[in-house]
Amino acid sequence: MNLRTTAVLFGMIVLFCIVSCKQQGASQKGQQNTIDTIPQRDYLSLIISLDTLTSPEYKEAILREDSLLRHVPDSSTNPFYHFFRGKRLSQQKLGDSAVRQFQQMTGDSEVELLKSYSILDQRIRNGMTVEGELMSQILSTMKTAERLQSKITYQLYDLMAKAYYQNENANESLEYAERYYTHHPYRLHPVVMQRHYDISFLLSSRLNDFDKMMLSNVEARNFARQIHDSLAIARTYDNEAQIFSRQGQNEKALASSKIYFSYLARTNNLNDIAYNNMATSFLRNRQLDSAIRYYREAISFAQKNAPGKKSPVYFKGLIEALKKNGEYVEALKVAESAYQTEINNIKRIEAVKFAEIHERYETEKKDRNIEELSNRNELNEKVIRQQRWMLVMGLVVFVGALLFFYFMHRQYRLKEKNRLLQSENKRLNMEQKLLQAQLNPHFIFNSIANLQSLIASGDTRESVRYLSAFSGLLRNVLEQSRRDFIGLDEEIVTLEHYLQLNQMRFAGLFDYWIHVDKQLYPENTLIPPMLIQPFVENAIEHGFRNINYKGVLTISFAVKNGQMFITVEDNGKGLTAKEPNEQKKQSLAGTILKERLEVLFKSQGQEAKYEIADKKDSNGQGVIIHIVIPEIKD
Repeated sequence: MNLRTTAVLFGMIVLFCIVSCKQQGASQKGQQNTIDTIPQRDYLSLIISLDTLTSPEYKEAILREDSLLRHVPDSSTNPFYHFFRGKRLSQQKLGDSAVRQFQQMTGDSEVELLKSYSILDQRIRNGMTVEGELMSQILSTMKTAERLQSKITYQLYDLMAKAYYQNENANESLEYAERYYTHHPYRLHPVVMQRHYDISFLLSSRLNDFDKMMLSNVEARNFARQIHDSLAIARTYDNEAQIFSRQGQNEKALASSKIYFSYLARTNNLNDIAYNNMATSFLRNRQLDSAIRYYREAISFAQKNAPGKKSPVYFKGLIEALKKNGEYVEALKVAESAYQTEINNIKRIEAVKFAEIHERYETEKKDRNIEELSNRNELNEKVIRQQRWMLVMGLVVFVGALLFFYFMHRQYRLKEKNRLLQSENKRLNMEQKLLQAQLNPHFIFNSIANLQSLIASGDTRESVRYLSAFSGLLRNVLEQSRRDFIGLDEEIVTLEHYLQLNQMRFAGLFDYWIHVDKQLYPENTLIPPMLIQPFVENAIEHGFRNINYKGVLTISFAVKNGQMFITVEDNGKGLTAKEPNEQKKQSLAGTILKERLEVLFKSQGQEAKYEIADKKDSNGQGVIIHIVIPEIKD
């Protein structure tokens, strides 16, 4: 080998080493800035790498991905669009809306696990005790992730740690926190390590391990300074306040609490716990007026932002501060208020549980009827198959012509019976939806509450009028719910009861008019029951809400060429963009009406239809609904 060849080989080796070093440096840099190096479509890796971002960077990344995916074609079918959209809503403290976004995620097993994790994580964010059913769901999801060796299994460990922490089981929480850190793909990243020491401090505090508390807080502050996370740095001062408090250095504890509280105030991140910790520091320093003030702020904040959250510690601290300040009468009032608040919470929970049980009972009852009809349908189909074979064998034995006609007649009857059973099955399905959409449970509860108020006020005449309209409405609904057709006069009476109740419920909100064509005789004309009520309810609840003028609702009935024309018209806000729950409710009314028209008329070859139009398209105000059905006389 000559000198030139040797020099060329040496140069290639040096060049290879330089390229390798650059690639290694780029790889290390990429671990610090994961978001910029993740492939555009590898969203799961992108989501995992979000753990390496500080709190401000995390919020910015969520906002950026949500904005980008929103403008991608067919974004509604992309599960990660719903994920980032849900995370953004969660940051805006819109928990229910976030859960609805997560529920729309569909995809492979990893996506389904991410969906379950996101929903469960959102449901335990209120800081309350995690009930047994929810704990079972978290445990089941974690076992599924372990079985599938999912990339996000470590996040389920974190979720278990949070749940046990909220249930005040520090030992189990510590075990799952260690699992979370051990299995984290970025466990050596400074941000992940900082959060790990933050969690270790909380668990050490629960376990009264003073030495580990001090060590964890020192490490957490060092890593927070390394990553320049101002919120994490401020949080270590809150931890430090707890350490000083346990050492009996109350003045230093108060100074550290003030540093943390001031940072939260500047960044608009105050919460009830921060107010409570400040109040406790003031109480231990015998600054009782300040302690009372901050305890009251903690209670007010908790009731305003988390009405279902239990806060007995805040009341206990306030009572102690008032007693030390000599305000025993006020302390007694606070104790009575806390007791009454707890009683009201219990009553509210019991009322919700009762309503859920009743609704579940009705649903299960309908499901049993549907299942019974399905079983009978299957049985009849089996009978048809068996009798076919019997008739085939009978053709060999009996006279061909006689048995042929008998077979055809028998088969026709069975098919007719099968068709009737299918129609009945569909009718029960529709009836179940109709019963759910007929009267809003909240309207009934509000109606009863209004009646109680009238009775309490001593207005006997108005109370009797209100009770008469309410009882008449319920009686009509119960009597008519099992009939396919009722007299038009009965339908008008039901509508008037319903409208009168709403007028008494929303005094001065609207007037109504019901017009009947002179050629139409309500006593001799039939109409499906509760056909118009859902649209009347939509006009009152959504069309007239928050308007600065008096609403007018007009309902008219007319006949022409054997058809009945029904018009429901209002001068409300019109068809505006609504929340998902309101859209679902209004679309449900239209869907149920469409199904009823198909079963009652279109299946019989008769014409029936309805249309909804916004009067803004014709320079008007409000919504108009046209319903056309065949004229049916009694």
